[in-house]
Amino acid sequence: MFYREAGQFKTNYRDDMVVFPILQDRIGIMILLLIAAIVIPAFGSNFFLQAIMIPFLIYALATIGLNILTGYTGLLSLGTGAFMGVGAYACYKLSTIFPQVNILIWIVASGFVSAAIGVLFGLPSLRIKGFYLAIATLAAQFFLEWCFIRVPWLVNYNISNAIEVPRHTLFGIHVTGPQSTPLTRYFIVLAIVVAMTWIASNVVRGRIGRMWMAVRDMDIAAELMGIRLLRTKLMAFAFSSFYCGVAGAMLVFLWYGGSEAETFNINQSFYVLSMVIIGGLGSLIGSFFGAALIFVLPILIRYLATIVNLGLHAEVVNHLTTMLIGMLIVFFLIVEPHGLARLWQIAKQKLRVWPYPY
Repeated sequence: MFYREAGQFKTNYRDDMVVFPILQDRIGIMILLLIAAIVIPAFGSNFFLQAIMIPFLIYALATIGLNILTGYTGLLSLGTGAFMGVGAYACYKLSTIFPQVNILIWIVASGFVSAAIGVLFGLPSLRIKGFYLAIATLAAQFFLEWCFIRVPWLVNYNISNAIEVPRHTLFGIHVTGPQSTPLTRYFIVLAIVVAMTWIASNVVRGRIGRMWMAVRDMDIAAELMGIRLLRTKLMAFAFSSFYCGVAGAMLVFLWYGGSEAETFNINQSFYVLSMVIIGGLGSLIGSFFGAALIFVLPILIRYLATIVNLGLHAEVVNHLTTMLIGMLIVFFLIVEPHGLARLWQIAKQKLRVWPYPY
């Protein structure tokens, strides 16, 4: 009843191609942004911000990066964790070499380093695809993970072989380090994620996004239409790795406060891939749905176990979470391959035609 396009007319093609062409969508996204920017900081505790909202936004950004490569371009990658690690280690090196520069600049700049590495390992995508490309990116995962462990220069020859995040301030406010507050880091993460999501939404709806989707649907036909496959695929690898690199830098500098090479192992890659599958391939909002479900699910299980007083150990909860995630992946692959995003689209369509049958 309240979700109607009646009376909303477009007089030119540009207005019809905006990100949110329906008034209700624009109102809804503004309400969500107000809740994220005002309500959650005002009423959310430090634990809620630190343990739930900050990592949820970071993983949503990493999921968007992988979704651009796998969902929009059709190139399967198993090296997401490694590309996140490249961003984290690049940010650490840049911040220690140039400590006087604002850390936010290095967080974004680390994405360009990750994009360069992503382009390098994306070169085989012109000749191989599908399962074979997944194996190539898996090799990149293991090689970069080996570099994180065996190259002490990346951690400035620390005895612990770990990233130790130094203290950084912005306008006199501590951004990183033990003196920084979860509220400050939450606002920074929120601003970066919102800005990069807006950029991604415009890119995938533009000429570059249509090129990616043409390659995904049928690369031979796309090449016959004049799309250069190598440049298009490498652009997707660069764009995807950039987002994963920024997410990896924020993961260490704005959430963990320090990290080891194990943080970016193959499990991290499968973790983000499960978010893409459950959230929905080729959907930005599905990336947020998948990150919310996969990351919040273990927290909900622990919370319910505490309320019911089941006395479950942490190991049991982890095993239950792994089993549920596996069952959800199989369920969505069989019942709804397009994930939660497709269910959201069906619900919106039913609202448009209600009370008439769909």
